[in-house]
Amino acid sequence: MSKHYVLAAGGTGGHMVPAAALASELTRRGHRVALVSDERGVRFPGLFDGIQTHVLPAGRLGGGPIGWMRAGRQMMAGRGMAIELFRTFQPAAVIGFGGYPALPALLAAFARKVPTIVHEQNAVLGRVNRLVAGSVAAIATSYVKVDRLKDKHVPRTHLVGNPVRESVLALRDRPYPVLDEDGIFRVLVTGGSQGASILSQVVPDGLALLPIAFRQRMQVTHQARIEDIDAVRAKYAEHGIPAEIATYLPDLPDRLAWAHVVIARAGASTIAELTAAGRPAILVPLPGATDDHQTANCREIVDAGGARAIAQSRFTAAELAKQIQKLGLDPAALGNAAARARSCGRPFAVRDLADLVESIDAPKARIGRVAPAKPREAFA
Repeated sequence: MSKHYVLAAGGTGGHMVPAAALASELTRRGHRVALVSDERGVRFPGLFDGIQTHVLPAGRLGGGPIGWMRAGRQMMAGRGMAIELFRTFQPAAVIGFGGYPALPALLAAFARKVPTIVHEQNAVLGRVNRLVAGSVAAIATSYVKVDRLKDKHVPRTHLVGNPVRESVLALRDRPYPVLDEDGIFRVLVTGGSQGASILSQVVPDGLALLPIAFRQRMQVTHQARIEDIDAVRAKYAEHGIPAEIATYLPDLPDRLAWAHVVIARAGASTIAELTAAGRPAILVPLPGATDDHQTANCREIVDAGGARAIAQSRFTAAELAKQIQKLGLDPAALGNAAARARSCGRPFAVRDLADLVESIDAPKARIGRVAPAKPREAFA
């Protein structure tokens, strides 16, 4: 039976990409989907083509008492607009993906007694999801261990994983690229949609410290901030390392397929894509991330042996070179690290999340926990 669902997500890629994946899956199953977000969220190119979208006001808590009052007024205005939307759209459930822009829709759902689910992309339960955790019907998580998730909420918690784009998921069916003794060693450096200056400052010098025989057959693709491009290009030229520098990589799935090693931040979408594709990585968590969630995001893939994590305070050229060599400069070690990264992937995340969504507005007797992801060895 076709139903209506509302997806509510904050305006960052970490929230919008899994929301878009769920929208596509629910639409494929014959349902009608509407998106509620902020101005940033509805502008992501290509993510929500053909999906009904709504921009609601949603203040961000901060700025002291005056800021809180302003945010509260915006939240209530957004809640009122969402209530009006729900009267006409009649959603069977509202699914929140975190971020303050998701809160008005969730508050409206509580008021209208519409079933609600939240999906947490990170290994730390986000602020908005913590705020509503006691009121939602289910909490979908991306990791086995999620910090700041209260014990009393565990019975309503379902491990589904973090949905990724189909183009990235398709990489699971492609073998890890063979690195011959005389072959090109390909390195992808990405700091997310905005790049990361610390990677631009350290990575070229770190790669230059690798053994010269290895360095001479290296090829780098490096995503950098526009203000860093000239300096990064000059550094690679100084070290004699062939490198392509860009501010944006529209063909990131192809670049991921191409790479032997990825050097990156540890955002939720990055980890989900690395584990979906099976790519070894050097991860540098963003130190200012809320609740230090990027450090938590690293745990699983690092413990599995698919990545190395370096705190930004210790991220130097020498440390980077050392960790790349530990990760494995020989083909067998790299292939093993790739398999270990892949073992952490949850390729059925969007399917399991959609199953949960379809079940949540059914009679309580039919609502059960989504089965955990298959054992890692099943995907090795």
